[in-house]
Formats: sequence, C-alpha cells, structure tokens
Amino acid sequence: MILNLDDYESAARRRLPRPLFHYIAGAAETSASLHDNQAALSELKLVPRVLRGVEGRTTESPLFDETWSVPFGIAPMGISALMAFDGDNTAARVAYREKMPYILSGSSLTKMEDIIKANPNAWFQAYIPGEEDKIDALLERVEKAGYRTLVLTADTAVLANRENNLRAGFSTPLRLTPRMVWDFAIKPRWVLTTFVRTLFHSGMLHFENSSAQRGAPIVSKHVARDFGRKDHLNWEHVQTIRRQWRGKLILKGLLSHRDVALARDIGCDGVILSNHGGRQLDHAISAIRALPMAKAVAGDMPVMIDGGIRRGTDVIKAMALGADFVFIGRPFLYASTIGGEPSLEHAIQIMKTEIHRDLGLLGLCRIEEITSELLFDPAALPT
Repeated sequence: MILNLDDYESAARRRLPRPLFHYIAGAAETSASLHDNQAALSELKLVPRVLRGVEGRTTESPLFDETWSVPFGIAPMGISALMAFDGDNTAARVAYREKMPYILSGSSLTKMEDIIKANPNAWFQAYIPGEEDKIDALLERVEKAGYRTLVLTADTAVLANRENNLRAGFSTPLRLTPRMVWDFAIKPRWVLTTFVRTLFHSGMLHFENSSAQRGAPIVSKHVARDFGRKDHLNWEHVQTIRRQWRGKLILKGLLSHRDVALARDIGCDGVILSNHGGRQLDHAISAIRALPMAKAVAGDMPVMIDGGIRRGTDVIKAMALGADFVFIGRPFLYASTIGGEPSLEHAIQIMKTEIHRDLGLLGLCRIEEITSELLFDPAALPT
C-alpha cells in the first residue's frame, strides 16, 4: 500500500535490479550527508495556530513571475529512462500537466529536443564541461532546442567516491558481468517492461545531453563516458555563460553563503542549495542547514533547495526558513519505476494533499503566509 513518498522506495527496491536501485538510493562514502538531509528537517518543529478560518486553501506558489500549482518541482535525475520506461518523458509530461517545474538532467538518456516537445516549460540542467568550445556548443544546442531556463550544476568538479555503486556492480556505462546478468534475470518484470521494451522502442540508450554531441551508450564493454575537464571550471566560466545565456540562469549545488553572494553579484536568476542528495562530498551540510545564511545574502534572488524532502511538513519547514521553492528527486523516480505516469501523478498528489492539509492544521490558507513564526525557537522562550 502506497500512503506516502517513503513507501515508493520499498516498492522500487522490489522491482528494480540491485545495481540500479542502489544507484538511486546510494550516496557517497558513509552516506552521512544523505542521512543528515532528513535529520536536519526532523530537528525543526512547527508551532500551529488555531481558530483562524482556513477554508479556501490553495497550494499555488509563485516563482520567477509564474504561478505554479505547488511549491515543489521534479529535481534532475540521471539515467531515468533506464529505471522507468521512457522515464524522462514520463516526468516531463506529468509535470507539464500538473503545472509544476521539471528539470531535465544532463545525464539523461533522452534527447533534450524530445523533452521540450513533451514539456515546453522544462528546465535543462547541465554538467558543464571545462573546455570553452564545448561549453559554447552545448549552450547553443540548449538555446536552439527552446529551453528558457538553464541550471548549472556546480558541485561536480571531481568524481565522487560512491563505494556503494562499486559494491552493487554499477558503473556508467554498464558493463555486464555474470553477477549483473543474474541481478537482471531475477527481476523479469523490469527486464520485460522496461529494458526489453526500451530496446524495441528506442534501441540502445545513450547519454544524449552531456554535450552538444551524443555520448556513450548506457551498456558497453569498452566505451568510456567522457566527463570533460570539470576540475577546470571556475567563476569566470559562470560569468561568461551569464553573458551568453539570454534566459534564466540558475546555479545548483551551492552550500556556502559566500558562493550564493557571488552568484547574486554575477547576475544569476536563482540558486538551488544542494549537497547532491549526499552523492558528492560526504559530511557536507544539508541544504536546509545552509538556507538561513544563504537567504541572508541572496537579496531578491530566489533561493531554492533540494535534499531529504519527503513530507508536506518538510516543504513548509523549508519555506519557513526562507526557501522560495523546493525540489524532490528520488521518490518521484521511484514512483515512475513502479507504475509510470499514473504512479508519478499519485506521488505528486500525495505531496500536494499533505501540504494542503498541513496548511490548514497550521492555521494558514496560502503558501505566501508561511513565515519563520511557524518554527519553534527555544531562544525566544521567556526567561
């Protein structure tokens, strides 16, 4: 029975082959950052008000001069089309119908040109290569495809130490071993309804959007994935991109308020605070812990967050601390793997219903009414 977003993880574990599930669920090294994302949210406590008349509640939320149906969006998730049949298009279509932001991952297996047809409002998240000519070519492709919002992920200067992937036998591209063949064979439903169906429908999947050219296939014995000179990237590259890119520019993966201030000064339209779901630097602070200091220096620039959001109360806590919007990744991908579009729609409705209910229980009617006064502050207790 699926009653909340956490339930989708258990269902996905039963459906997906072990290497694929652990790729989604896992994090770097000890997973300390992953666990802290939810622990930090759990530490925050809410103080409800009563008898305030809460009929006519709405979850609509403004961001970038648009009004979305909910204060959350779908975070970029790589290789979704391997986990769920046509996974990128599934998320894009559902987000468009639900009137919520959707970010296509640069590590996706579906051409960005196809996604923008399914969702004209989609944002594109880029893992920018360190070579200037490759940056120019990728930006030209993104603009030509019709994207108006570009999200630059800034926290992947070097490859993370994801020991869980190695233990589970996962790599990109996938290299079939006897153990992996067995892991696939004992999940026949995924093999038939996702993997084989994809091969008949689209052929072998490739990394389609890492650069201006098509990348490596998702399954290969010999081909290596090109990650480019990401350790060469610096703030001058961001300045150059800001001058070239005519749409909205968002930096993702920031945690230091000093970096938020730099993004503001360069002219970024927004930032997404994130520790990459705990998948990059282990023991990096959670976005929710970084939020107050980031908000203090952001000025009018929207500050969004991701990481550990699983409940409607998590969304409200984040917004009470100053977040302008939140993004959710893993649970929505889990939902897509077990039931495609209907399952993802159900997951979104679960979160929307929780927020709608929680607003009423807090004595609120609108997202804009959420303030820091909702959070319990021991320092404010009378002495």
